[in-house]
Amino acid sequence: MEHDARAELAAVLQLATAGRMRCSDKTKRPSAATIRALSEVLTGGDFYEGEAVRAFAWPLLLQAGGLAELSGGRMELTARGRKALAEPAHETIRHLWRRWLSHGVLDEFSRIEAVKGQRAANVPSATGPRRKAVGAALAECCPPGEWLTVDELFKAMRATGHDPYLVRSERALWKLYLEDAQYGSLGYDGHHDWPVLQGRYALSVLFEYAATLGLVNIQYIDPEGARDDFRRMWGADWLERLSRYDGLLAVRLNPLGAYVTGRADEYRPIPGPAVKGRSPVRVLPNFDVVALDGLAPAEALLLDAFATRSADRVWTLSTASLLKALHAGRGLEELRRFLVENSEGEELPQTVTALLADAASRTERVRNLGTCHLLECVDEAQAVMIAKDRRAGALCSWVGRKHLMVAPGDLPAFRDALLKLGYLLPARL
Repeated sequence: MEHDARAELAAVLQLATAGRMRCSDKTKRPSAATIRALSEVLTGGDFYEGEAVRAFAWPLLLQAGGLAELSGGRMELTARGRKALAEPAHETIRHLWRRWLSHGVLDEFSRIEAVKGQRAANVPSATGPRRKAVGAALAECCPPGEWLTVDELFKAMRATGHDPYLVRSERALWKLYLEDAQYGSLGYDGHHDWPVLQGRYALSVLFEYAATLGLVNIQYIDPEGARDDFRRMWGADWLERLSRYDGLLAVRLNPLGAYVTGRADEYRPIPGPAVKGRSPVRVLPNFDVVALDGLAPAEALLLDAFATRSADRVWTLSTASLLKALHAGRGLEELRRFLVENSEGEELPQTVTALLADAASRTERVRNLGTCHLLECVDEAQAVMIAKDRRAGALCSWVGRKHLMVAPGDLPAFRDALLKLGYLLPARL
């Protein structure tokens, strides 16, 4: 999972940069179209066909980590998110996991839809302590490199006191139910056993977030019929599963997970398995970038941002395409690094290097010096008189017929000069 997560992080960031991810402003959850778009860039697809797990988690993780924010329902990368495009993936993943444990944007237990009544007043416990309990269990109960069945993990969590208790009190258990609020209440004995509630919550955090971030390798099967610990509960007769996470069988804390959870002091990324028959891209002097054997989704999205796709596996760089990417907040260094690291030649063609240099220079020819004050005179004659005054004229610019422009730093001196001319500019603009 660590190889998949590093590749998927890049793809998800590229999707957000391209403006192809939308979430509800109210619930923060991704739209159906966003889930479909994400499913297309996930390595090997999501865990289950037609069941969003990683595709659901990634947009929430970006929001929780401050890498993206919503603007009218559309996800946009923040300055930190744009910076993450060029940072080592494992450092960003460590940040996302730690932020999720403290600032997750939804209650993971709400994803276990079979348990009703979760939105009743004074029922759910605080999510922060629950997440931290699962995070602590992952760090303390899972030996790096060793497989641990989820039932063994449940046992270890109970023995070490890492208990993600889901309700505010035992009385609140009576408001949770399956099918019917009276007969299917989880308040009855045997209906709120640890694996049913705390265990399912732990599965949701591990399967949907820890595995998505690549901290654990996982063994899983189809969730239907995978666990039978809820069968004797009233209302479970028609349920083939209690949650989409029931299929998780075992986890193994991998090197990335050991680093993120503090079990290892450093992480050295190991290259993922090579794609058979895949060769690097070719950067041609005519500004074409050719990938005869195709590209990973994140790589294709990157080239889409900086170049125009002129054929199925050909992208063409131009001044217009580069300026468009710069206008959207992308950095040319991101493109340059990709081309150098993935091209067959040791150096980029001189024509391409010159094109990149020219585009970079165009960002320096016009600079933003900040805001200015625009002042309106009663008529053109007054504006001309002030603009030609020895003191006041040196502090303003005559723009338009009867307007003067003054820089914020020059405003106090301009006000004094104006007073000597017999005019008063209000102290508060």
